[in-house]
Amino acid sequence: MSGLTIKDLEKLQKQLPDYPMELVDGEIIVMSPSGLESDEVAAEIVRQLGNWVRPRKLGRVAASSAGYVLPNAEEDVRAPDASFIRAERLRRTTSKYAQLVPDLMFEVKSENDTLPRLRQKIQEFLQLGTQVGVLVDPRTQTLEVYRPGVEGVEKAEILGNGDRLTVPELLPGWEMIVEEIWAPVFDED
Repeated sequence: MSGLTIKDLEKLQKQLPDYPMELVDGEIIVMSPSGLESDEVAAEIVRQLGNWVRPRKLGRVAASSAGYVLPNAEEDVRAPDASFIRAERLRRTTSKYAQLVPDLMFEVKSENDTLPRLRQKIQEFLQLGTQVGVLVDPRTQTLEVYRPGVEGVEKAEILGNGDRLTVPELLPGWEMIVEEIWAPVFDED
């Protein structure tokens, strides 16, 4: 089914509340649950962002269930795995989909994702106003950092263990140590 609208998505979400969905180019995409590893990484990113942002009242941090109505021709509704919106852009929260793009967004690769599809999603957000998009790959333990005008993995800033992600244009002073976001391994005693 193509040519669907936000109203169609909302109606379907009420009928099937246990199925996360996105609206992309007039088609509803049912999102399967991710594996534990990718969700654990995304939760850690949200935790670290939230621990920095909330006490400083810098804005809002959301997880993968927060939908954004994108300001494109199709009015897509997309949901990054983690995101940040500056306070001055959304003074009060909403119970509905946010009618803007986040300033910072993360996509965490799960077993079912493909890198080209995630890179494309990040580029779409950047073209619509997101300032920084980060692709997180738990298998290679790398981050690909994209800013407007940076297309293609060969031009992305690549971070790995031993590196720190900083986003001074949005979160001055904040840093995320790359190796601290990966799912821990608990050794047997």
